[in-house]
Amino acid sequence: MPAPVRKVVFPAAGLGTRFLPATKAMPKEMLCVVDKPIIQYGVEEAVGAGIHSVIVVTGRDKSAMEDHFDISYELETVLASRNKTALLSLARSVAEIADVAYIRQKEALGLGHAVLRAADLVGPEPFAVILPDDVIYSQTPCIRQLIDVYEQYEAPCIAVMEVPNDKISAYGCVAVEQVSDTVYRIKDMVEKPKASEAPSNLAIIGRYVLTPDIFPALRHTAPGAGSEIQLTDGIRHLLKSRQIYAVKFEGTRYDAGDKLGFLKATVEFGLRHETLGADFRVYLRELAL
Repeated sequence: MPAPVRKVVFPAAGLGTRFLPATKAMPKEMLCVVDKPIIQYGVEEAVGAGIHSVIVVTGRDKSAMEDHFDISYELETVLASRNKTALLSLARSVAEIADVAYIRQKEALGLGHAVLRAADLVGPEPFAVILPDDVIYSQTPCIRQLIDVYEQYEAPCIAVMEVPNDKISAYGCVAVEQVSDTVYRIKDMVEKPKASEAPSNLAIIGRYVLTPDIFPALRHTAPGAGSEIQLTDGIRHLLKSRQIYAVKFEGTRYDAGDKLGFLKATVEFGLRHETLGADFRVYLRELAL
């Protein structure tokens, strides 16, 4: 049995330029889908998969994330004095959801560099990576699906999904050999290929289970696209020495870092909301008439 996955890294130091002007003074990870910031969906996914140690790679002007997962004494005092017990419990539950540590990425040098910044906090053990922009709705947490494959094959794995050929150039892409209905052995990886050169229609999305040997691989990875250290390039370097698997996960992925994707997530999570969903559905039906 391989070592358990106990930690998860959230790269969250990006500037959020796709969401300007909303992200000019607010971290994109704190944009709310219905009533929760997008990073909380990722943290809840990790906790649902049995991971309670969260490492956030952050940057300048990102303190709102730290405040969100901390205790707010002033807020809790006011809620308690007004006997708002349900809201008090809700506010406290966010602070108690997981053990959260933070480390700065002082320069925007790429996703691979952001993961590398977490090396000392991760230590010599396997870990998960969740990109907050990718909000995933699924019955079994997406990262749990990857952990199950990691435990079965004792190897790193990444989440993939099928995309139309004309969209593949926006993603990392994998050349694969099928192992089962949803699991593939990765033969090669390409970052944002032209549609005519893509080895498959399987796109890499923001969920990974990695082993600590990714860190020396990233240290030896030269800057790639955008003069940044790409995580895809680091994993590709690791392919030279070990097997890595791709998992076609069950669920729906929303690109909440994109304005249209964010709107889709808001509508669909709104429809699923326990208390708002029914009324929201009626409203949308009336709007469509």
